[in-house]
Amino acid sequence: MTDAAPTPGGYAAITGEIVDIALDYPDRRAWWACFGLALLLLLSFFVSVTVLFWYGVGVWGNNIPVAWGLAISNYIWFLGIGHAGTLISAMLLLLEQHWRNSLNRFAEAMTLFAVVCAGLYPLVHLGRPWLFYWIAPYPNTMTVWPQFKSPLTWDFFAVLTYLTVSILFWYIGIVPDVASARDRARKRRTQVFFGLAALGWRGSAHHWARWRQAYRLTAAIAVPLVVSVHSEVSLLFAAGPIPGWTSTVFPPYFVLGAAFSGFAVVSMIAIVLRHALGLQNLVTPRHLDLLAKLLLATGLMTAYGYWAEVFDTLYAGEHQEMGTLLDRLGGVYAWSYWGAVVANFVPLQLLWFRRVRVQPLLLFLISLSVTVGMWFERYMLLVTTLYRDYLVSSWREYHPSFWDWSLFAGMLGVFLTLFLLFVRFLPIISSFEVKEALFEEKGKKEQAHG
Repeated sequence: MTDAAPTPGGYAAITGEIVDIALDYPDRRAWWACFGLALLLLLSFFVSVTVLFWYGVGVWGNNIPVAWGLAISNYIWFLGIGHAGTLISAMLLLLEQHWRNSLNRFAEAMTLFAVVCAGLYPLVHLGRPWLFYWIAPYPNTMTVWPQFKSPLTWDFFAVLTYLTVSILFWYIGIVPDVASARDRARKRRTQVFFGLAALGWRGSAHHWARWRQAYRLTAAIAVPLVVSVHSEVSLLFAAGPIPGWTSTVFPPYFVLGAAFSGFAVVSMIAIVLRHALGLQNLVTPRHLDLLAKLLLATGLMTAYGYWAEVFDTLYAGEHQEMGTLLDRLGGVYAWSYWGAVVANFVPLQLLWFRRVRVQPLLLFLISLSVTVGMWFERYMLLVTTLYRDYLVSSWREYHPSFWDWSLFAGMLGVFLTLFLLFVRFLPIISSFEVKEALFEEKGKKEQAHG
């Protein structure tokens, strides 16, 4: 059963309700206010990057032994946010779950923009970012190849592959709706823009057959990438002989945590767009209920990862591992550990009740708490492990500098700017898939009464 409520006026009304948002945005004043704030944050990004390139990474709070600081912590956080879009869209497409139709388009866009932000962090973290292509295995006159044992090379392939597949999956899915916008557009420049983006789509049977093949094939490629990409990120930690990181639970722990944070952000975006654009008949309480259930399920799985990590450390009884665990529980950075535990799992328990799951404001606040809690977790995993090395002489506390925080604010600006442009100029819900689901539901009802 589809979860989108029938729209008065039939299928054409559904197309108009969705596509007309891109052609004639309903509340431009509110959009410009949000876009102005995003541009201010984006300015922070350009200023921070300029200072970073001029003076070097010494402007950050990184030191010895905390050579990885806020930049890599935020890289993992952004990359994790990007996982829910692929899970909602690609996996549920292959499972033929029609309730995804009202969520998949902006969830895919969220994935795309979050991966862009994540990919920027390793680039600006390099000493000479303009030579980032040296990481790629390309033929060169000096026959110098990348060091495939280096985590930087793993990052390059993981992020580039995930970004490429995410772009293809998102773009293939949006082509029919872009063609609808082209056909409904009245201004010449809008017709040209959507016409070029539609790639000559005319909606013929041949076009639809090829489209379905390409869409499902890309989805089948994207689903394993959800597991492989964040497993690779976890191996950046587990491959090093650092106490607190050498754990076999890290790959599933990171994947589930990424899905957990991603579903939280998708829930927040769905609630905001639902309210701002009046999409209550397309993003229904049932959608909120299902998103909340996914958030609760992945949250409980992530909580199991916390428990398993503590259990493994206590069971092994290794002195250095025990020291790291005790430091997380009551050391200098205990606030990050307990902040992650409280923010991630205490408000989450309210989602056992359906009345909370379908209440937009409560779900938004719980999702916001989870997003903040997962940021605490990434920070905790990095800093509490690195700031006390094996040698007491190497112990040193880590404190992010002003430029660490300004770059983080700037990355939020990159994400918000891209997402607001998407909301303003492109269809944010898959209208043809919503109509297809309604048509199938109507056919089933006719058969049942026939």
